[in-house]
Order: sequence, then structure tokens, then C-alpha cells
Amino acid sequence: MMLGMSPETTRLLYIARHAEPDGDGKDLTANGVRQAAHLGRGLAHLSVGRILHGPLPRAAETARIVAEQFEQGPALSEDESAGDYIPHLPDRGEVPEAWADAVMGFLADVTDEEASHGARLGARAIDLLAGPAAGDMEPVDVVITHAFTIGWLVRHAMDAPAWRWVPPTQRQAGLTVIRYEVGGPPSVMVSNDVAHLPAELRWTGLPDHRRF
Repeated sequence: MMLGMSPETTRLLYIARHAEPDGDGKDLTANGVRQAAHLGRGLAHLSVGRILHGPLPRAAETARIVAEQFEQGPALSEDESAGDYIPHLPDRGEVPEAWADAVMGFLADVTDEEASHGARLGARAIDLLAGPAAGDMEPVDVVITHAFTIGWLVRHAMDAPAWRWVPPTQRQAGLTVIRYEVGGPPSVMVSNDVAHLPAELRWTGLPDHRRF
């Protein structure tokens, strides 16, 4: 370690999908506002100095409502790497043949420009959010983002192949927690958890065939 550099410390990353948006995907529905408030109350005991969110209104509004639930509201910070994008567009050969039709069909409409833009943002998300942090205290980061980005960070933590961010199965206002140890592999401590939500708000964001 170079002189003057802070030592690395364990990092806890709390990642949540935005709450339920209205039909055009911008503002939150009444249920979405409730989801965001419940999510914030579930996080309000944490020592959080900043909440990072993507640039789309549904993520920014969720982050604002979450921050309002803290006694001392964390600062809000916007970053495109927490936005909604395709983090990796695989070649068919990357995907096991049993699932190749489903995966490649899901991604069939992605343009080269979208793929290139998403790959840059995906790499930035890993650089910005994954891994231990510098400092003397265990830091806690909260990120309000989108299903694809959460899948991308989870597959990275699990050292899974790049294509394995598919399928995006995050419930709206669902919470995922990744712990980044110093000198050891990361751990996905919580995945897509909605225990902070009342029962009637737990299944938005997933099609009926993925509910149980």
C-alpha cells in the first residue's frame, strides 16, 4: 500500500430496484410511492451518507422517497451506470445450447449501439460499486437502479459468466445485499428480498408466470 492511501475495508452494497412506475415508466404509481417509503424505512437504521440512483425518473423518485425516511436524509447522487441498459450482449456461443434460443430471443432487438453503450456502463458499474472500499469504517452504499443492473452486479459477485445477468427477475423495490470482503470473495447476502413490503405490494415488476 502506498504512503497516504487509506486501507481497504469491507463494503456492504444495498441494491434495490426502483418502485412500481406508471404506464409510461416515468412517475411512480400510488403503490410505487408506498413501496419506496417501505423500502426507505427498512434501510433507515443504516449509516448511509449517500444514495446513488440512475437518471430515469422512476429511479430518481424512488431514491428521493427512500432518503426521506432517514432521520438525517442521505445525499442523492445520480450516475448513468446505475441506469437501465444492456450490460452485456452475448454471442450465441457463450450461452449453453439448452437456453440459447430463450436468451438470444430476449435480446434480439438490441442494437450494436445499445450494446456498446451498455458495455461501457456495465464496466463502470463494476469499477464504481463492486469490491472493498477505502477507509477506516465499514462503508454502506445504497443504490436505486434497475433489474438488468442488479443482475449484472450479482452475476459479477458470483463470478458467473457475463451472459448470466439474464433473466432479469427483480421485483420492484426488492432488495439485494452484496458483501465485499477484503482478501476474500464477495457474498450475496440477500437477493431480491421484499420482506420490508406488505404482502399486497410484493409481486409488482414480475410477470404472472414468475410469481409463486
